[in-house]
Amino acid sequence: MSVVEQYARAHILTDADLPDQDDGGAIPVVLRYDPELDPSKVCVALPGRGGLVSRSREWTFSRALLEQGLRAPAGSGEVRVWPCGRVQAVVEFHSPQGCSVVQFENKALIRFLRRTYQAAAAAQPVAH
Repeated sequence: MSVVEQYARAHILTDADLPDQDDGGAIPVVLRYDPELDPSKVCVALPGRGGLVSRSREWTFSRALLEQGLRAPAGSGEVRVWPCGRVQAVVEFHSPQGCSVVQFENKALIRFLRRTYQAAAAAQPVAH
């Protein structure tokens, strides 16, 4: 089974976690899917302070939640997703340290979801 890992650029919409960068809050985000761990879950990793990957924070949540949130507001526990206009989506991550609100381009999330479904299909045993 193959792990899907995709890098995306996103924008921080809250001032709680603004990185120490001058690019308007754009941050590198890692989207990950590992069908061996749980074929129904995806992971989003945000860099820590100063963009340090070694201090990144990860949220694992339902792949269906991400897909639903591209069409209408959806939420579960620490993660909420909703469309923002026609080409963007907002993902809200809650943790004991606070709330991070991050805006993604829909096309990056859709491309990631397609790749996860392809990986899941390839991992299915072939019926004889």
